[in-house]
Amino acid sequence: MARLAAVLLLGLWGAGVGAQAPDEAAVLKDLREQTEFISVTVTDLYGKQQTRQIPVMIFRPAGDGPFPLVIMNHGRATAEKRSAQGRQRYEWLSRYLVGKGFAVLLPTRVGYADTYGDFDPEDTGTCQSRRPGPMAVAVADQVMATLAFAKTLPYVDTSRWLVMGQSAGGLTAVATVSRHPPGLVGAINFSGGSGGDPDGRPRNPCSPQQIESLWKDQARSATAPMLWLYWENDLYWGPDVPRRWHEAWTAGGGKAEFHTLAAAGQNGHGALNFDMDHWVPYAEAFLAKLGFDTPGVIARPPASSFAAIDEVDKVPVNAATREGHYRKFLASKLPRAYAIGPKGAAGTASGDWAIGRALGFCQRKGEPCKLYAVDNDVVWTP
Repeated sequence: MARLAAVLLLGLWGAGVGAQAPDEAAVLKDLREQTEFISVTVTDLYGKQQTRQIPVMIFRPAGDGPFPLVIMNHGRATAEKRSAQGRQRYEWLSRYLVGKGFAVLLPTRVGYADTYGDFDPEDTGTCQSRRPGPMAVAVADQVMATLAFAKTLPYVDTSRWLVMGQSAGGLTAVATVSRHPPGLVGAINFSGGSGGDPDGRPRNPCSPQQIESLWKDQARSATAPMLWLYWENDLYWGPDVPRRWHEAWTAGGGKAEFHTLAAAGQNGHGALNFDMDHWVPYAEAFLAKLGFDTPGVIARPPASSFAAIDEVDKVPVNAATREGHYRKFLASKLPRAYAIGPKGAAGTASGDWAIGRALGFCQRKGEPCKLYAVDNDVVWTP
């Protein structure tokens, strides 16, 4: 409980490449989390071809479906950090999408986690003479393999699906859109690109003109609309390079709505994970245009008359949870939320997406939870 409380109150972190790895928390039972392995064949920059087994993490709503599909794609850490880059689950994005009724599949591509080591199909060459084309082919090939696997799942509807990605995963989404695969109706690119180094070359990615050229060329075969979201303080690309990439995409004939969001955190490159209050409204509007209009924002219940916010003894959890967990909630800054379950589960969060995170922390083990308090109001009713 001490470790959990520390996570809840200290941190809604976002790494440059992605989100919380699955070995850092228990299986998300409320999202029906499971992992399957699929076979993919990819070719690297030097013409070497390999067939590997990659894990695909799956999250889905309650019920039998079939549910519309999102294939979400992870980023790429800098070289010295890649060995520690495990599977990515993008828990908060996944919760948002499952809440909207999607099944979410997250492949961990060749060269990461289970397949890290002797073969890297995302190598693009030296900084001065990068060749991102083979990488784009390799990553999109793996999305297509994931799509083929999704077609075998009875609870997934692949007749209307979306591809999304963050960082190198955003490049993956762009590359997939250029393939014009059947059933693809839209895509979201979160901070997408390639060649960034926030430590060695902050805001100055390697050979950005190569991505311009690649995306202008790929746009000629693209038909699905896209949403591109970047942050002003992205240390991988800076604020100007993504705008040039977008101009290249649209000049090539691609359709993409572009937004630069205000600075978030110390490095906005990973703000997908910790700036949901600001990017979700753009996603809601974009997805609604495509017909996915189930709200993904959890409504704030009105204040109830059950108790005052500081009446700790009235919180319907055990004494230890009240005195430890709930008092820490009371000491946290606004915005904040506290959720409880019927069998003793509890979750709290402060800051970005507080309501969604509090419910998520509470429900991870499969117990249905309700909000008890939001900000300075008790909202729970027996």
